[in-house]
Amino acid sequence: MRLTPFSTLSLLSIAVGLSLASTAQAARPPAPDLSNNEFQQCLDGLKNSSKFRGVDSFTFNNYRPSQPDPSVIQSLNYQPEFQKDVWDYLSSLVDTERVEDGIRAKRQWADTLRRIESRYGVKAEHVLGVWGVESNFGQTLGKKPLFESLATLSCFDRRQSYFQGEYANALKIVQNGDIAPSDMTGSWAGAFGQTQFMPSTFLELAVDFDGDGRRDLVNSVPDALASTANFLDKRGYRSGEPWGYEVKLPSGFWGASNRKDKKSISHWRNQGLTLANGSPLPSDLNSAGLLLPAGPDGPAFLVGKNFDTFYSYNASESYALAIAHLSDLITREDSSKTDFITAWPTDDPGIGRQESRAIQQALLNAGYDIGEVDGIIGDNTRTAIQQYQSSHGIFPADGRAGQKFYRAIIGSAAATGNQYGQPANSRPLNPAPADRMGQLIQQQTSPKSTSNTYSVQPSTSSSSNTRYRRVTSPDGTVKLVRVDEGS
Repeated sequence: MRLTPFSTLSLLSIAVGLSLASTAQAARPPAPDLSNNEFQQCLDGLKNSSKFRGVDSFTFNNYRPSQPDPSVIQSLNYQPEFQKDVWDYLSSLVDTERVEDGIRAKRQWADTLRRIESRYGVKAEHVLGVWGVESNFGQTLGKKPLFESLATLSCFDRRQSYFQGEYANALKIVQNGDIAPSDMTGSWAGAFGQTQFMPSTFLELAVDFDGDGRRDLVNSVPDALASTANFLDKRGYRSGEPWGYEVKLPSGFWGASNRKDKKSISHWRNQGLTLANGSPLPSDLNSAGLLLPAGPDGPAFLVGKNFDTFYSYNASESYALAIAHLSDLITREDSSKTDFITAWPTDDPGIGRQESRAIQQALLNAGYDIGEVDGIIGDNTRTAIQQYQSSHGIFPADGRAGQKFYRAIIGSAAATGNQYGQPANSRPLNPAPADRMGQLIQQQTSPKSTSNTYSVQPSTSSSSNTRYRRVTSPDGTVKLVRVDEGS
């Protein structure tokens, strides 16, 4: 629920009135200049407002931000994930790595998942699908301080009333002793924990499943997974039913994509629909609606009530489809093919994180400063791609990382003798975070040296040096990029 709320949950995609669309990439707006005086006056007013009834003075004052965070207002008005084509969105969330991580998580937490399924009636793989999409199985929890983010959103720009309620609820969570204040970090919009609950959702539906007396969705995997199952159950999940399945439309079929218009399976059989592999439709769904996320020429799906519960977690059909697809692949324990049977209607499909990292590495080696090689195509990478496209006569120069650009830049790197654009005989790049890099780097050459290699003296727990490579970006700025990683 990264973007949040649905009724008490209130998914931010509803709260800010956004929907997934295939539009051109909008430019990131500049961070606004926020008045701290106005911010502090706003907080003074919130302290005694009805929304903060139940938050004691100590908690409010102790965790009161000293400054607003302009970047969260910038993010509120710039959410490029809502501008992706569905094939880009799905390929970035459901790739071979995530499926393999999900299979490992399924085995590691098998006993916990069995107990959760027994108590809440929610299929283990459906819970894993949410966990994988929301936080990459706990690997990406978000680093934004929640009190600062929610306080800023409570006082500036749109939806202030909604965020004021979330800010008050976040303070109540700490006041109740469920989550340590230091663990109250997450997305810019206030979602946090292994499965990214908003504070209001936490207070409504979070459960203590490990029996320690605290509902800790940050550090306790059992609490997080059980809370997710409880959420799906409360939103109408039907035990024993699939979410739906990919289907094949008969030749000449005409019908609108409308998952809410549910018909009996016999109705769809009479219309000539089959499973995507040509087999007859099974009888394990009470009713289903037709979903055509890319129109009639792309993959088609019949989806039931359980798909709707995925949708309620974060109001986007593409998001719900990512959970559904990931859960199916984890169920089959097969990461060899993550595509649907029917291809997307494009000659330039999306890419997974492995290809994204290869693109980022090649861009770094071509001299573009894109930051970390993390497999996430963010603003810096999109800008570098656009610059690379323009300078190499690749049109449109849209900054998109798809299969065509992947083949173009990797083919160019291969022509120079370096696969993925990596320096010869180097390990795959795994850059250190900037703060860690700043702590470790000890330049081994004089400022005027032309040498482009730097080493880091090992810490007491390290047995080898870490190496960095000097990268000059097109605008002339220089940064050090990690080349190999000490033990």
